[in-house]
Amino acid sequence: MAYRKKAKLVLAHNPDIVIVPECENPDRLKFETDVLPPKDIFWFGNNQHKGLGVFSYSNYKFQLDESHNPDYRTVLPLLASNKKKSFALFAIWANNPLDKGFEYVGQIWKALNYYDNLLKNKKTILVGDFNSNTIWDKPRREGNHSTVVQLLKSKGIQSTYHKFFKQKQGKEEHKTLFMYRHKDKSYHIDYCFASTDLMRKLSHVEIGKHKDWCKYSDHTPLIITFDL
Repeated sequence: MAYRKKAKLVLAHNPDIVIVPECENPDRLKFETDVLPPKDIFWFGNNQHKGLGVFSYSNYKFQLDESHNPDYRTVLPLLASNKKKSFALFAIWANNPLDKGFEYVGQIWKALNYYDNLLKNKKTILVGDFNSNTIWDKPRREGNHSTVVQLLKSKGIQSTYHKFFKQKQGKEEHKTLFMYRHKDKSYHIDYCFASTDLMRKLSHVEIGKHKDWCKYSDHTPLIITFDL
């Protein structure tokens, strides 16, 4: 939350695109005068204090796909494009307390099936807070974390972190969430999945360190670099 207070820290990494779960409505974002303003913003949510924000600090612009289903309100199918390139960008914050039994990763499962025709093995990225990990799988529940990973794999879409660091789902060395900001209550719940063609252009993956970010958030940033 309060991205306006953290934007300077994020911008130190020179991002082209920033995905911010639990983001306040842009009308409430009052950045400090020395903070570079975004060139394009897409925001969606019912709570003006906690929605899903997508920010461009480059020449990329965002357009919501006409197939968007607000029932999956925090899985946003966007087209990110500039004059030379474009790709499908699914911005994700898995959180819908009204959909009992499918509040978190179940939202992603439902959305992936609904947006099946948009999921291609080319020029596709899914990124954000999935609020899930294989360690919490309930085998008999439709749409657990592992089945989401397998569904994406069947589409030629894989996790950049797991590919880059040669990690297995549920056995992640690096954590992205520290409950109550405590170092000993850590989990890996933030992901970036990319199609095979973009995987070939993956150059670096970085997870922010707890000591650098714990005073600002219970999450650390997931930073993905592609040589496009």
